[in-house]
Amino acid sequence: MTLHLYFARRFLFTFVGVLAIFCLIMVFIDLTEQFRRFSRTEATAVEIISLTLLNVPSGIYQILPLIMILATIALFLALSRSSEMVVTRAAGRSALRAMAAPLTVALMIGILSVGMLNPIVAGSSKQYETRSDALRGESSVLSLGSSGLWLRQGDADGQTVIRAQSANLDGTELSGVTFIRFERNGGPTQRIEADGAVLTPGAWVLQNAKIWQLDDALTPEANATTHASLTVNSTLTGDQIRDSFGTPSSIPIWELPGFINRLQTAGFSAQRHLVWFHTELALPAFLVSMVMIGASFTLRHQRGGRTGLMVMFAILQAFVVYFIRNFALVLGENGQLPAILAAWAPPLAAMGLSLGILLHNEDG
Repeated sequence: MTLHLYFARRFLFTFVGVLAIFCLIMVFIDLTEQFRRFSRTEATAVEIISLTLLNVPSGIYQILPLIMILATIALFLALSRSSEMVVTRAAGRSALRAMAAPLTVALMIGILSVGMLNPIVAGSSKQYETRSDALRGESSVLSLGSSGLWLRQGDADGQTVIRAQSANLDGTELSGVTFIRFERNGGPTQRIEADGAVLTPGAWVLQNAKIWQLDDALTPEANATTHASLTVNSTLTGDQIRDSFGTPSSIPIWELPGFINRLQTAGFSAQRHLVWFHTELALPAFLVSMVMIGASFTLRHQRGGRTGLMVMFAILQAFVVYFIRNFALVLGENGQLPAILAAWAPPLAAMGLSLGILLHNEDG
């Protein structure tokens, strides 16, 4: 037990050290990028620094597997050079048993990352998107709630709020739709209800619409009119509606199941968010696979010039697994692979491959 605690403490300190180095690097890189991105806006230095601090957690979260394998390589190289692994084997402990502590630490880091770091990253990413859109003069035009989906469009004369019970996959065809027109000072002027609405270039085409004028002195119902077909001017496009969903990473994992359910109820495809949800659940297994990849090439006693070659092979295999994982996620988002298979197959395959290499090195 004392030996396992020693290895666990060494691995944790190594991981924290590598993490701190990458945090500093990411801050300087992202700060330069934010200054470039908002150079033509009126953003102050304080606002750009705050944007950097909001965006860095997302970048660090994405490169956690890289940090994990570098920490693994650094740990086992240090143990090999100090001959601690030789002493461990001489004491009757196999290399596979020596990996138990680092694997446990990696698993715990993965679980804490999903349970605690994920909501923090989601909140900071959401704040970053909101503040960056505000600095660029943009805003999200769509939101989802338990009462349906809501759209917002505006022009020089005022704003229009649109509520629909459901929509097609890209949000350009709505059913059970209500339009409420507001003038520039904020007061409602018109209400339209229709069975359906289709977005065309520059306008919504409504079917079976009824209009109430809310700014007249008469009762709105007494002055209401019906239309079999009605055209309402619009500044929205299909791309704007799709982009308003934001990224799945901006939604905390604890809220993702409810958001996916609302997406499906509204008629949108939730495949992208479903794949992301299972990818987050598989993150602890993926981090464990990174430790196993790093250990499979650096756990043996290093001799001469083979150290650099083994490190290169470990990093190369990690990048190959990372690429395969991203490729599988793309296939999952496109619906060509089930979400569970796209998220869980790469880390499990990497663990099996690394275990085979470890057993071969240990037992010949």
